[in-house]
Amino acid sequence: MFAFVQCINNGANDSKQKENKKFKEYAGSLTCAKCHQKIYDSHIQTAHYLTSQKASEKNIKGSSKDGENKFFYSSNVDVAVEKHNDQFYQVEYKDAVKKMSASIDITVGSGKRGQTFLYWDKNKLFQLPLTYFTPLHQWTNSPGFSNRVIFRRPITSRCLECHSTYFQKTSNEGIEPEDFSKTNIVYGVDCEKCHGPAAQHVDFHEKNPNEKKGQYIINPNLFTRKQQLESCRVCHGGKIAKTKPSFSFQAGDNLSDYFAIDTTAKDVANIDVHGNQYGMMVASKCFKMSEMTCGTCHNPHENETGKITTFSHHCMSCHNEAHNNFCKAKEMVGKQIIKNCIDCHMPELPSKSVMVLLQGQSIPTFASMRAHFISIYPEETKKFLAANKK
Repeated sequence: MFAFVQCINNGANDSKQKENKKFKEYAGSLTCAKCHQKIYDSHIQTAHYLTSQKASEKNIKGSSKDGENKFFYSSNVDVAVEKHNDQFYQVEYKDAVKKMSASIDITVGSGKRGQTFLYWDKNKLFQLPLTYFTPLHQWTNSPGFSNRVIFRRPITSRCLECHSTYFQKTSNEGIEPEDFSKTNIVYGVDCEKCHGPAAQHVDFHEKNPNEKKGQYIINPNLFTRKQQLESCRVCHGGKIAKTKPSFSFQAGDNLSDYFAIDTTAKDVANIDVHGNQYGMMVASKCFKMSEMTCGTCHNPHENETGKITTFSHHCMSCHNEAHNNFCKAKEMVGKQIIKNCIDCHMPELPSKSVMVLLQGQSIPTFASMRAHFISIYPEETKKFLAANKK
């Protein structure tokens, strides 16, 4: 997603981030494509891969055309998205006089629900005031900014840890705003986020082309259930405070060695649909009565957006007539029921933490996201039945 609303930076004060992975240990996904072309071609279409990119005309959502490029904070204050030469900017105007301008350097968010933007000020990163809100195809004030023009919200390494594979920090731990290398970056949640830095793996197999078993690489298929869940939980587990420098955790590690984990059971009603899919899922009866993990339903190598039938078939691998626990609405809906379990049992609900201020409004609009608490939602069921009765 596109909002930095759950970034917590409570790392220890290390003079150097010695535990961070060095940039040279990363091979980059283009290198992975040499041997894994089909997986690479599929993965680069995913929201994970697209969650951060170096900004370009191709990947910036929203228009910079006159009449489509402004957000008005008041009758005399606005921010415009402008293109000058080959660079895009967000520019603040007061009484038609330019007050502040910053380049759009990094995009954050795949654009499925929205996209926000970062700019470099020397070696520091800040969030820009305007976010693009996809459902309504318009520029809005960035989440959490209220009705003010803000150019100086700092971006922390903990924010970047969930929206990229690697950013090399160049300042000491605990000092904010943090400094980052502008070149030693692996954008997006890439191959090496889950499989680990791959330079040694690539080097070995280039020298040993007949070796078919992957060496010096992480294979998540071999993880325990706990390892699988924690590899996702690091970014989809809500507010967890780091105890070691960002980017130290590697898929397969014990999460509590890197983060302060609150093990108190949460009331699912208080868990927001954004950012804590793990918390909602583990509260579900389906989770408690099975060995399911995130990977039971999700294939991280594929763009699964909108594939309701595919997800529903995962549900029906357990909930079927042979097990005598199939959906009781079948008689009312008919065969249509096999195409959509999701909208009844995992509906899209408004997030309490991700909200944007639309043009001319004083009350924020909530972004809707898929609930991962698998349950019965009576009102959503009524809507589904009304729309799908035989």
